[in-house]
Amino acid sequence: MSERLSVFKTYKLFVGGKFPRSESGRVYEVTDSKGNWLANAPLSSRKDARDAVVAARKAFGAWSGATAYNRGQILYRIAEMLEGRRDQFTAEVADAEGLSKAKAAAQVDAAIDRWVWYAGWTDKIAQIVGGTNPVAGPFFNVSSPAPTGVVAVVAPRESSFLGLVSVIAPAIAAGNTVVVVTSEKAPLPALSLGEVLATSDLPGGVVNVLSGRAAEIAPSLAAHQDVNAIDLAGADAELAKELETAAADNLKRVLRPQPVDWSAAPGTGRLLAFLETKTVWHPTGSLGAGGSSY
Repeated sequence: MSERLSVFKTYKLFVGGKFPRSESGRVYEVTDSKGNWLANAPLSSRKDARDAVVAARKAFGAWSGATAYNRGQILYRIAEMLEGRRDQFTAEVADAEGLSKAKAAAQVDAAIDRWVWYAGWTDKIAQIVGGTNPVAGPFFNVSSPAPTGVVAVVAPRESSFLGLVSVIAPAIAAGNTVVVVTSEKAPLPALSLGEVLATSDLPGGVVNVLSGRAAEIAPSLAAHQDVNAIDLAGADAELAKELETAAADNLKRVLRPQPVDWSAAPGTGRLLAFLETKTVWHPTGSLGAGGSSY
């Protein structure tokens, strides 16, 4: 009986809920921390980035209009699906970051828990940043948070999975849609995450995953007129400056890179970073003989 040949995994992009190859057909070699070949990853082009923005914009209306409770359910479902593939992600993170199996497993567990944490926040955001405001006059106003729109994310370079989840989850928990550029050196956990998202009830286009060179594809995202905000978490100083300059052309909201301990409690900073406050004004007046007001 002949020896069985292994079936090597073909990693693909995740755009609009589907798994296309790069438009250019290019790939690049991904190696582990010791330089051993792991896989070929798609080398995204600027056309891939534009396609991802189109998908994210198409998905934004329904996702931002979904109830906060529903978004929370879907984020929790992502955690459930990841729990079932814990061993796969542990192996990928160990290879990507040169960690022991135990340390990689701890990173994966923390990432799963982070999805649960943000799932719990979806229906509580309005309580901490919204409210009824005191006004001097015969009227009142109510402020409430609203998602910014399409958010481009340059994923952390040094944390291939926990850092990745820590920048994607808060953006979509708040109702935004995302185009993420993975870590160039360690894209495989991010590309595998796309497979989980595709089977977790998350609508297609809410998260779009591009692998390749951030220096090549991120500038087109930063300059894109239909991208509303950009998170520079994984950009080095030179690239961050270039992207921030490009983003200024249509006044994008920019979250600048800063040192982050991804294993620490996340707080609400990233959860609130891509929200806008919308205020509705309403007159007060008599409701009848009783003179009640509202």
